[in-house]
Amino acid sequence: MTADTEKMTPEQQALFDYLLRLGDNAVVLSHRLGEWCGHAPVLEEDIALINVALDLLGQARSIMTYAGEVEGAGHDEDALVYRRDGFDYRNVLLVEQPNEENFAVAIVRQFLFDAWHYELQTALLQSSDARLAAIAAKSVKEVTYHLRHSSEWMVRLGDGTSESHGRVQEALDDLWRFSGELFEADAVEERMAAAGIGPHPQSLYAAWSETVDRVLAEATLSRPEDGWMQSGGRNGRHGEHLGFILAEMQFLQRAYPDARW
Repeated sequence: MTADTEKMTPEQQALFDYLLRLGDNAVVLSHRLGEWCGHAPVLEEDIALINVALDLLGQARSIMTYAGEVEGAGHDEDALVYRRDGFDYRNVLLVEQPNEENFAVAIVRQFLFDAWHYELQTALLQSSDARLAAIAAKSVKEVTYHLRHSSEWMVRLGDGTSESHGRVQEALDDLWRFSGELFEADAVEERMAAAGIGPHPQSLYAAWSETVDRVLAEATLSRPEDGWMQSGGRNGRHGEHLGFILAEMQFLQRAYPDARW
């Protein structure tokens, strides 16, 4: 499924693309967290991760519903999630990285995203788009908890045993190369910032960096050096990991098109 771009103005097209980025981030990360159901280290954490996943899924539904209205082609949130191919997805690469059956990987991935997501949702409270601001008003309460949860686990693992410290540092070193994409600005992001709809990505970096530094210091972890950063997800260039996610997530809708309960 591709967007019906001929019926949208350039402004609508940019807003549609921006909403897809926000919604895709939430739905893909929600799926990754859902894979931990029944596999987390302790029962309470099993429940906590699923609650975060459900929060993100709820955010994705609100955003995708709005995106379908902006597109004006009759696509609801289900169509936008289950009927698009991988190259149509616009999520950052960080959220699709696999769990690798390693709890440290899940926590580091979540923390890096949460620290950014909190700043984004806080900024979106001031969006000139009333619908997006209203979604952010609900989401920021959830994202505040998400960041506190992942930050506490970073400290618990980093300042824990030598085994836990080594694992979380290794995960941090490996996933750091995906953090730069969070702050990249292209034509869509520039247009959203100019219209006051969304913040300029680079405006979020200082606060994100401060949060990261504070938590890493408390966790006795070393911040990796900034070097080459992996990117491309926002423009539909993904690795093989997203394909496996979509094969599982979209199977029912693909096998039984237009099925209803």
